[in-house]
Amino acid sequence: MQGSTTEFKRQAEAALHDATLQRAMAKAKGGFVDKRRLAVARLPEFAQIRAEAKAIKEHTLAHLDYYLEQFERKVLESGGRVHWARTADEACAAVLAIIGAASKQVLKGKSMVSEEIGLNAAMERAGHTVVETDLGEYIIQLAHEPPSHIIAPAVHKTRDQITDLFQAEHEKYGLTERVTETEDIVNEARQVLRTKFLSADVGITGANFLIAETGSTVIVTNEGNGDLTQILPRTHIVTASIEKVIPSLDDMTVLLRLLARSATGQEMSSYNTLSTGPRRADDLDGPEEFHVVIVDNGRSDMLGNEFHDMLRCIRCGACLNHCPVYGAIGGHAYGWVYPGPMGSVLTPLMIGLENARDLPNACTLNGRCGEVCPMSIPLPDMLRTLRFKEHERKLSKARARGALKAWGLLARRPRLYQVVTALMTAVLGSIGGRAGRFRSLPLASGWTQARDLPAPQGATFQRMWRRRR
Repeated sequence: MQGSTTEFKRQAEAALHDATLQRAMAKAKGGFVDKRRLAVARLPEFAQIRAEAKAIKEHTLAHLDYYLEQFERKVLESGGRVHWARTADEACAAVLAIIGAASKQVLKGKSMVSEEIGLNAAMERAGHTVVETDLGEYIIQLAHEPPSHIIAPAVHKTRDQITDLFQAEHEKYGLTERVTETEDIVNEARQVLRTKFLSADVGITGANFLIAETGSTVIVTNEGNGDLTQILPRTHIVTASIEKVIPSLDDMTVLLRLLARSATGQEMSSYNTLSTGPRRADDLDGPEEFHVVIVDNGRSDMLGNEFHDMLRCIRCGACLNHCPVYGAIGGHAYGWVYPGPMGSVLTPLMIGLENARDLPNACTLNGRCGEVCPMSIPLPDMLRTLRFKEHERKLSKARARGALKAWGLLARRPRLYQVVTALMTAVLGSIGGRAGRFRSLPLASGWTQARDLPAPQGATFQRMWRRRR
C-alpha cells in the first residue's frame, strides 16, 4: 500500500500542495454530491427505506452465524464451495489453493476486500498474472498505485495523466496513437482487455451482497466488466467479508434502492448481477467451478461493541464524497485501503489504533458523513470514541494530553473557567491591538502558519449573554 497511516500528516500536506491532485479532486467533488442530492429528492420514501435497510442489517448481524451457515448450505447445494478465512493471510492462502500451483492469468473485478487482504501481491508472488478489469482499477494498476476512493479508484487522476499512462503502456499492443477524449480512452482500454477476458483461467470478483436464501453473490457495476470476469474463465472466485450476507432477495431490493443513489446518484446501477453456483448442464455460459472465500479479518470483534454500527456499511462512498477533509487531500494520504470517514474508523480497528492514531483526528466533526450515510452509521460518534481511546491509552503526545487535562480542569469548574477566559480575553484583546488579529501566537502555530487568528473583541460570550438577558 502506498504511503502509511503513521505518515498521515506529511502525506496530507503533500496532497494539499499537489496542484494536479487538487484539480482532479475539485472536478470530482461536486458531481457526486449534487447527483446524490437530486436522486434522494426524487425518492420521497428515501428516509423510510433507509430505516428499513438499517433494520435488515441489524437483524442479520444479530443472527449472523445462522445466515452465514444458510448461505454456505445453499452454495453447496448449487455445486459451489465456501472457504472460511479468519485473517488476511488465510484468505490469500485459500485463493491461491483454489488457483493451484501452475502459473495462470487471473482476471479481477473491483473488490475492496481483495485490496484489504493484499490479494494481488500474493498472487503475483505466486507467479500468476493479474489483470484488473474495472476501468478505474485498471488505470491505477498501470500506475502502480492503490485506489484513492472505494467506488472511483482513479478519481485522483486527470484525463491528461490517463492519456500519458495509456500511451506509455499500450504501445506493446500496437496502440501508438495518443487518445485524449474520454470515449476514445475507454475504447482503447476495451481493446486491450478484450483479449485478456478471452484467455483468462480464473476470474475473481468481490460481492456487494451474499444472499442467504439462495446462495447467490451479487455485484453492482456500471461497466459490465464484472459479468465477463465471472462468466468467461473456467473458475470463478468471490472474495467477501462476513457482514455482506443478508437474508433474502427481497432484502437485496431494499438495499439496492439506497446503494446507487448514495454512491453515484443513479436510481440503479447499470448492472446488478447475481451468480448462483457453477454452470449447469443447460446453461449457455458460466464457470465450471464456483468458490466463495468469506473473510472475517477482525470483524467478529466489532459485533456488539461500540463499533458494531460500522458493520452496516454498504461501501457506497457517500461519506467520502461529503467529507471536506477527503475532498481536500484525496484517498492516498490516509495510507491504507479505506480512506475518508469510514476509513478513519475501520483502519484503526483493523490494523491497530497505535498504527493509525492520526486518522480519527483527521476530521472536523461537521457531521455530514453521518447525515448522508444510507445506513445511518454514526461515524462522528465513533471517531470521537477512537479519540477517547487514543487519549486513554496515552497514544497521543504528552503535550496534547496535558492541554486536554488543563481544559478538563477548567471545564468542570464554571467559576474558574469564567475568570480565566475573562482574563485571557482582556490580555489577548489588548495585545492584538488595532490590527485585531495575530499573525503568530505561542501554542497556536497550527492555526497561524496558514491564517491569521482573530483577536478577542470586547467581553466573553458568557458576559455578553448575561447582559442581553
